[in-house]
Amino acid sequence: MSRAFSISPLLYSNRITPSRLIVRMSATATRNVGMSVGSLVVKPPAHPTYDLKGVIQLALSEDAGDRGDVTCKATIPAEMEVEAHFLAKEDGIVAGIALAEMVFGEVDPSLKVDWYRKDGDSVHKGLQFGKVHGRAHSIVVAERVVLNFMQRMSGIATLTKAMVDAAHPAYILETRKTAPGLRLVDKWAVLIGGGKNHRMGLFDMVMIKDNHISIAGGIINALKSVDLYLQQNNLKMGVEIETRTLQEVNEVLHYASQTETSITRIMLDNMVVPLSNGDVDVSLLKEAVELINGRFETEASGNVTLDTVNKIGQSGVTYISSGALTHSVKALDISLKIDTELALEVGRRTKRA
Repeated sequence: MSRAFSISPLLYSNRITPSRLIVRMSATATRNVGMSVGSLVVKPPAHPTYDLKGVIQLALSEDAGDRGDVTCKATIPAEMEVEAHFLAKEDGIVAGIALAEMVFGEVDPSLKVDWYRKDGDSVHKGLQFGKVHGRAHSIVVAERVVLNFMQRMSGIATLTKAMVDAAHPAYILETRKTAPGLRLVDKWAVLIGGGKNHRMGLFDMVMIKDNHISIAGGIINALKSVDLYLQQNNLKMGVEIETRTLQEVNEVLHYASQTETSITRIMLDNMVVPLSNGDVDVSLLKEAVELINGRFETEASGNVTLDTVNKIGQSGVTYISSGALTHSVKALDISLKIDTELALEVGRRTKRA
């Protein structure tokens, strides 16, 4: 079904205006930034201050500079209309469709988009999975920004889906190791790929890591300080503490048995031991999980790869976190072509379609 965009354009094909709209990311805010119901299959994660419209505007602005697209102005008649097709150049999970619609709408709200796949669907090499129709100038101006978002998000979603399938019954989490300025976009892609979000930032969960423990003077001091802080400020949120040894796990468990605490999860960091043959030893991890015995959620971290995640997932941990989902992402190859027959011909010649 074609979707005409209804948001007011702040960016145009020939110039970028400096005005910005801060978008508070909530269910209501999602509607305010122009996502049509049909394209929004997976909602973006919540964030109290994230400026999604501003991120889109910045991406368009850095491309357009102070003159706009001089090549389009020189070669494309202003009112010419065309149809361009999205083409997958490799197999994977597509993500960023809803965000692509936002970009197109920001450039030119008269553009119309049809999708044959939705966020989270599989695509294969050579598949045409969507099209956009409207002013040629507008489509070409939006093209690179749309593809940059979609390729990165699809790469994250593809790796996430592979890890989710391999890790079952454990859940896959990403971390805060995201591209600066793209925190919500990267974490949205993880959701599209079937993963779950870890904390969004420093504000929505207490996460006591090794440096906090060292500065506080030990695990017990850190936990006491967190419990007191949350009580004094009347805050209710998840509390996770990092442990690196069975002794530290026992310290946390002993503290929790002696006092009322806000702890909700124990991180078991680097308890997956790599072996010289490329395999991993998860015996230490299993022992830690058995010690905790369901009293708290558990999270395995460190030495998590697509090759090791299945074995880690069988250890009994609740969650497995992987920074590689977002910090080492390989973009999924996607193009937007007006002459799709020529694009497919070239793709077959280069083994990319």
